Amino acid sequence: MRALGKASSVSVMGTQQTTQDKYYVVIAGDTLSGIASRFHTTVKQLQIWNKISDPNVIKVGQRLIVAKASTGEPQPGDPSFVPFPGGEWFKTLPTSPIIQMMGLRLVEEGCGSPYGFSGPGPKWNDKHRQAYASFQRALGYSGSDADGWPGRKSWDQLRVPFPEEDYGAAE
Repeated sequence: MRALGKASSVSVMGTQQTTQDKYYVVIAGDTLSGIASRFHTTVKQLQIWNKISDPNVIKVGQRLIVAKASTGEPQPGDPSFVPFPGGEWFKTLPTSPIIQMMGLRLVEEGCGSPYGFSGPGPKWNDKHRQAYASFQRALGYSGSDADGWPGRKSWDQLRVPFPEEDYGAAE
């Protein structure tokens, strides 16, 4: 995945605690995954924010949203993220692409050590629960609030993007 065209300058506007969206202008040699890594987001999130259908094609000079305006917490019905499916849903041990996306976000947050080399899969299991408990502890939760079963507040803070199959479903 390489940017196409001539080189251009980098333009980053905004700050970490911004009230406006943060932008980045693609330069020669950029990849969407590299940009996602640089701005602590996911390729899927960049695709959603910028309406990019093919993550392998970005163009030099293309202006990308790399961070959305800070509003505190995700807004109800935010089309960019999977809404909390409810605590009981996880206890049914679901198999879903949402579980895999959650796992990928946990890895990005530095809580993925329980997955080992295999990485997160789509079936809820003890590895997911251990990784989620690590995330809850990182948020400052303890005791039964850090038991690895997702709750609404921690889920909203994790900001799980829609899986590929569900891409655009909330539009």
